[in-house]
Amino acid sequence: MIRRILYLFWQRIALLFVISLIGHAVIHLAPGEPSEVDPFNPMMKAADIEKIRGAFHLDEPLWKQYILWMRDLSRGDLRSFKDGQPVLSKIWQRFLNSLPLFIVSTLLVWTISFPIGIHAALSRGSPVDRISNLIAWALISIPGFVLAYLLILGIVENIGVPVIGMRTFGNDGAPWWFSIIDLMWHITPISLMMAVLGIATLSRYTRSQMLDVIEADYIRTARAKGLDESTVIYRHALRNALLPFITMFGLMVPGLVGGSVIIESIFAWPGLGRLAYEAILSRDYPIILTVNLLGAVLTLIGISISDILYAVADPRIRHRSS
Repeated sequence: MIRRILYLFWQRIALLFVISLIGHAVIHLAPGEPSEVDPFNPMMKAADIEKIRGAFHLDEPLWKQYILWMRDLSRGDLRSFKDGQPVLSKIWQRFLNSLPLFIVSTLLVWTISFPIGIHAALSRGSPVDRISNLIAWALISIPGFVLAYLLILGIVENIGVPVIGMRTFGNDGAPWWFSIIDLMWHITPISLMMAVLGIATLSRYTRSQMLDVIEADYIRTARAKGLDESTVIYRHALRNALLPFITMFGLMVPGLVGGSVIIESIFAWPGLGRLAYEAILSRDYPIILTVNLLGAVLTLIGISISDILYAVADPRIRHRSS
């Protein structure tokens, strides 16, 4: 197991290096530069554009720009083209803002999807199964931004409370306990919107996996031995149906970066996804490249966690890797 973990670690490091090279090349080879954000400004002359390119090291060869980016990033000296602020501190602050959304939405997905999928599989063809199927396919088909706008309109018109941003405007001098309640209120609707698609998809996937497992011979054997239905379903069937979900769990980790761009923009939530969106609009290369690298790191971490969990859950994999 330890040898496998070390092998995966060095493999991921090499892959991360390749991803950073490709990401850096794609961003810099794309049309447009930070000096061309406002090409119609009559005050912008060719000499001014060259000064901007020199200040941002955009006049250097592409390989040298990559080395300078990695050097400044490793030292913590990398700064945003847009406002000159340290890139790592900006990303860390937005990361902390997105983290509670990711945690709450992930908990909602994994705690709601499994009961719905299991109940639908056990009552296949029943009205409950058909209704859950209809709702799931409707949530999958309707764009997320449409549901987000409908949710905002419904809350504002029927309840009359704001849901935009992290805090309610004008409550800066409120007691600490009220600020916590206000923050939790603003987290709830956006986390729910981030979890809707995951709940619909994962519940259907759980139903499909359970339908395959409950028809297996060992499930019939467990029932023939006289085990109660809850033991058969949750200890035998669900345990074997969970293996494919380990992969899905690992792939949910990078959603902390890229899975909330649209929803965070609609709800004006100052998170990591919105920061990436704003950086793309302003062609802020240091922010774009670092967020892209962070997404790659989270993706590789998620895949590595999946590989390790597979070895823990399946003795056959653990035996082959030893």
